[in-house]
Amino acid sequence: MARHRRERGIFRELLGWLVYILIIIGLTYLIITYVGQRTRVSGQSMETTLSDGDNLIVDKLTYHFKDPERFDIIVFPYKYEENTYYIKRIIGMPGETIQIMGGYVYINGQQLTSDIYGAEVMQSAGIAAEPITLGPDEYFVLGDNRNHSTDSREPNVGVLHREDLLGRAWVRIYPFDKIGVIRHE
Repeated sequence: MARHRRERGIFRELLGWLVYILIIIGLTYLIITYVGQRTRVSGQSMETTLSDGDNLIVDKLTYHFKDPERFDIIVFPYKYEENTYYIKRIIGMPGETIQIMGGYVYINGQQLTSDIYGAEVMQSAGIAAEPITLGPDEYFVLGDNRNHSTDSREPNVGVLHREDLLGRAWVRIYPFDKIGVIRHE
């Protein structure tokens, strides 16, 4: 009788652990699917803000409750390659007219002087050499390392629609000496 009781206790303990593990797996799935996603920066297009090899958590929830803002660092899927994501900074907002002249961004005919992220004059205006008027749900994005970035200036990226935005870069989790919340100003 004591042996039977002890076996039931062990079985109950194992069942409890199994339920606990299944709950953790379920919560992890929900968080990764609906709240956040880990991504890795590949390349130098966001230098000096983000570096090649940085690992980030992308906040997939915020844009369900508020609109993206200028200078947000966003992640979006690259249309022409499965499981490839780009990370760029929002520069142009819905309804604005964007043009790059003399290596600088102009919004509605005025130079964007508050853009402290592009550290150098752009060598190529790409498709933004001509004015681009954004629709009600369109965004124009640039990498911080403007002369080494494939972004909205390129026809294969172009302007993004709100539905294209996977989420907002939120936290750098690697390298360990740079762990922290990513600033969006």
